[in-house]
Amino acid sequence: MTTEIMILIAYLAAVNLVALVMMYSDKQRAVRRLRRIPERSLFLAALLGGGVGSLLGMALFRHKTRKPAFRLGMPAILIAEAALLVFLLR
Repeated sequence: MTTEIMILIAYLAAVNLVALVMMYSDKQRAVRRLRRIPERSLFLAALLGGGVGSLLGMALFRHKTRKPAFRLGMPAILIAEAALLVFLLR
């Protein structure tokens, strides 16, 4: 495995973990009625490669599942990321 691929895997693992933690944190803040993480930031984490973590967070924590922008946008981001990844690895 090349160094570039190992770096890409490490990056994707890190950004997906961050996206998952952001979803968890925002859900906890919502429950406690504290200041929330802006939706723009949640989408940015997904767009930077955290599509899997964002979708997993939505499913595990039942967070943002009623919002159409998230229900449709997060899977669309994940599909685009997967296509880009396939393109880059060929």
